[in-house]
Amino acid sequence: MKVAVLTGGGDCPGLNAVIRAVVRRASAHGFEMMGLRDGWKGLLEDNHFRLTRETTSGILHRGGTILGTSRVNPFKVENGLEKVKRAIERNDIHAVIAIGGEGTLSAATRMAKEGLRIVGVPKTIDNDLNGTDFTFGFDTAVTIATEAIDRLHSTAESHKRVIVCEVMGRHVGWIATYAGMAGGADVILVPEVPADLVRVAEHIKHRHSTGRSFSIVVVAEGTRIKAGEDQQEHLVTSGALDEAGRPRLGGVGAIVANEIERRTGYETRVSVLGHIQRGGAPTAHDRVLATRFGVHACDMVARGEFGKMAALRGNEIVSVDLSEATRELKKVPQEFFEVAQVFFG
Repeated sequence: MKVAVLTGGGDCPGLNAVIRAVVRRASAHGFEMMGLRDGWKGLLEDNHFRLTRETTSGILHRGGTILGTSRVNPFKVENGLEKVKRAIERNDIHAVIAIGGEGTLSAATRMAKEGLRIVGVPKTIDNDLNGTDFTFGFDTAVTIATEAIDRLHSTAESHKRVIVCEVMGRHVGWIATYAGMAGGADVILVPEVPADLVRVAEHIKHRHSTGRSFSIVVVAEGTRIKAGEDQQEHLVTSGALDEAGRPRLGGVGAIVANEIERRTGYETRVSVLGHIQRGGAPTAHDRVLATRFGVHACDMVARGEFGKMAALRGNEIVSVDLSEATRELKKVPQEFFEVAQVFFG
């Protein structure tokens, strides 16, 4: 039995750990493993290679993905679904294990409804997939962001500045909230709550009036800013589109910093972490979670649990419907964000 595995969407620490786990577990089931290059593009273009114990040795700690990745969606390619079906038939592929986030798994959900044998593994540093308590890659991104905020504290205090740290988070503020809480940020701005920069400036002025000489502001890249006299909300973009046709985000940190300095008179700087959060070796937590997901995904194929995704519930790895995982984005709950707000200032 031949099983193909792909990694789609943005890269993420822990992808190689999943691939390694799938291949190791496959030997117990007698599966022959095939690696698809660059996500769904590997099926569309018939670009693949054999995965073995030897080709996946020594990759557990490595960032990125040995398979490569892309944001190509077969349903946005002319005759994409038919091309995928033909490739699966031509290569005698019994099942596909799709490792990805909302975009990759949304395509997987539609393919499963078309009768294709698909199993999903939740990957995203944003932690925005429904159906699972956590995704692998999130812990690494939070750890990197927290370390950065720790470092910004010392320079902000030394120079008596306000420093704005922009982190990733297109639609949700999980990274900003977790890293902001762990790093002791004085303000956290997230996509779930439009940012009122007038209130932010007043908060910082009040903080400084009580004797504090510096402030740390953490903002997720997808945070909507209230601006103008009518306080219209708008998303800050670069004006370009990404590979998936979405507006490329960028610049919200600079706008927040400029507005804070203009409204308070305090020197304000910005630090944008960007893709640093995606790169490098995964944390021990993400290596273990990714490994557990990979083993479970391979077992799902053996049991014929198609149209489902490996998920973390409590401390157990379970199977959930792909449709549940991709029905809506998992946002930061208001009650959780209110815990973070206790420490603002």
